[in-house]
Amino acid sequence: MVTLPAAAPPTRHPLDPDPARSSKARAVFALGLVGFLTGAFVGGVIPATVALLLARQTARDAYAAKGYLTGSAWIRRGRRLAWAGIVLAIATLVVATIAGLLHLASSPAGAHFAPGTD
Repeated sequence: MVTLPAAAPPTRHPLDPDPARSSKARAVFALGLVGFLTGAFVGGVIPATVALLLARQTARDAYAAKGYLTGSAWIRRGRRLAWAGIVLAIATLVVATIAGLLHLASSPAGAHFAPGTD
């Protein structure tokens, strides 16, 4: 049996930059987490929206860096948390609206007048 030599790993060009972590990716995750944790309180929409906008910008930066800027997993997690926070805020608004409508429906519809009043 003939064994072939193992292929040598591709060598990097000396002028290629070292891969670096994206600090914006961590910020996307942090804002997404804050948006998720405060999503039930409608104020979580603001950090979640900022996280989604920053995620778009960070993904473009990572694509333009051609693989030398890492952190796509953090961006993905931050996006998911931000969307979950927005969904929680919408669900809170829907539940509050339904509760308000049920409260209005259970209250008497008109004023009570004395008997014999037209």
